[in-house]
Amino acid sequence: MSLDTKSPRQSALVVGAMGVVFGDIGTSPLYVVKEAFGGHYALEINQLNVYGVLSMVFWALMIVVSIKYVVFIMRADNRGEGGTMALIALVQRLWQDRPRARRLLIAIGIFGVALFYGDGIITPAVSVMSAVEGLKVAAPQMEPYLVPIAVGILLGIFAFQYKGTTKIGKIFGPVMILWFGTLATLGAIEIIREPWILAALSPHHAVRFSMEHGWGTFFTLGAVVLAFTGAEALYADMGHFGRSPIRRAWFSAVLPALLINYMGQGALLLSDPTTVSNPFFLLAPASLLLPMVILATAAAVIASQAVITGAFSITRQAIQLGFSPRMEIRHTSENTAGQIYLPLVNRMLMIGTIGLVLAFGSSSNLAAAYGIAVTGEMIVATILAGAVFGVMWKWPWWLHPLIATFLVLDVCLFSANLLKFMAGGWFPLALGVVIFTVMFTWRRGRKLLLDRMEARSLPLLIFINSLQHGSAVRVPGTAIFMTSDEAGTPSALLHNLKHNKVLHERNVILRVESLDVPYADASERVSIEDLGGSFWKMRLRYGFAEDANVPRALFACSERGLDFDIMDTTFFLSRETLIPSAEKGMPLWQDKLFAFMARNATSATQFFSIPANRFVELGAQVEI
Repeated sequence: MSLDTKSPRQSALVVGAMGVVFGDIGTSPLYVVKEAFGGHYALEINQLNVYGVLSMVFWALMIVVSIKYVVFIMRADNRGEGGTMALIALVQRLWQDRPRARRLLIAIGIFGVALFYGDGIITPAVSVMSAVEGLKVAAPQMEPYLVPIAVGILLGIFAFQYKGTTKIGKIFGPVMILWFGTLATLGAIEIIREPWILAALSPHHAVRFSMEHGWGTFFTLGAVVLAFTGAEALYADMGHFGRSPIRRAWFSAVLPALLINYMGQGALLLSDPTTVSNPFFLLAPASLLLPMVILATAAAVIASQAVITGAFSITRQAIQLGFSPRMEIRHTSENTAGQIYLPLVNRMLMIGTIGLVLAFGSSSNLAAAYGIAVTGEMIVATILAGAVFGVMWKWPWWLHPLIATFLVLDVCLFSANLLKFMAGGWFPLALGVVIFTVMFTWRRGRKLLLDRMEARSLPLLIFINSLQHGSAVRVPGTAIFMTSDEAGTPSALLHNLKHNKVLHERNVILRVESLDVPYADASERVSIEDLGGSFWKMRLRYGFAEDANVPRALFACSERGLDFDIMDTTFFLSRETLIPSAEKGMPLWQDKLFAFMARNATSATQFFSIPANRFVELGAQVEI
């Protein structure tokens, strides 16, 4: 493997990318060949089948990962950020003049995000279970304890999430370098013994296999898909490492190591068909089996950590873009903004992952549920990337056949995995439908709620002008009224004046706005407008990858002529009590679901980092 880079910083980013980005796809050799020749739809071990499967794996990695993701889709970055949420944000911005198409594309994107959570539950389960199953080869007497051991490891992974990955993350890169080096070494040893296996790289073996097996090829594609699980991580983690380091790591180290290992496993199968029970671990000498199990487990833990961290990040982005209710977000590092921990998401992932291990019991059974989520995400990424590039590049003639080719391939792979629906493939689809429903309900419910509030609100300027003829008592200090409708008078302001019959010396109408870019520029963070009558309108803008820390932003307002003393400032917010109605808005069950999520959302004080002793909530009832 070669890690040739242009600078020490580039080298560090390449090593970091190998530790975080490629953990999932890097552990695929644990189960791909095993699943193809020993899984639910096991192939007979002969030259035609081994060459055909290896050829399909090679060309799938080249077309789907190398060309589609690394070369093509990684160009669709939102100010350096990648992933499905970044594509949704780009679609929201680039398709504003076509609202119907925009809504459809956003709905497709939300379903892709929902499938990602299914991937986030299955990946730790199948990766850890596959690594632990190496004990069956090293110590067969341990077989009854494999599931308890896997559950124990997973409990440890989730239990330590609150500490963050800053410290242990430093060893991810070196461990994965050792892992990929081991993959290449074990595969190369077998290739040297059986060099003719390299002929499997020719595409005609994949074509010949397909012609021989006909529709049966779809069953094999279900195993081939497992070779590029984690391809979405290359794009999603682009903001952390950059496009160039990820590409360098893939082409110089990861791809060669994977291909060499797959070829080595194929050569081993043809020379000794009895190794089909676990061709990956049987590549290693007997004396190294236990160290290989330990190394594989470490790699599986790293792969699991990558998707768990990704679930935290994508949830925060969903909250900022308005697709999810507020949740508690804890920072686990003082120096790295992206190091966050969401307790609720962590608990849900832990319950789902451990539940899968207990229910399915083996990596082969889990693999049946794996491919649908991955291929579904790929279809979504292709559609959204095509829509983004079409507007950015003005739909050039060559874009249509390229997108169509990618989409046809994605649909074929997805269809192949649908054959495993009853064997476990139903799980990611069912989970995706549930999460999609939740996210869609929240998005739709928030819009209906804001429309109701706007319809019943008094225009702000009319309210301010009316105060000139009133006799409201002014009290010292600053009042900040948080609102989502800056043109209307906040209901908290009206209630405060009605019940307390006072106004503060300074009154600020504050709106916190989430942008469709990952980070807001310093110049656009704060805008202030003097409305007269000791009233100001303020807008704070944050990107979808940022935390909205309101007090910190207020400290910076002195440069704009508006000083804030946080101990002399009171924040007011209206907390709506939602009354579900069958006659308005959404169906009654969705109204009730939205009301439940709104009641259980994290409080604004915690989400916006507002001191609890400077915050006042005033209630209001709204029928939805």
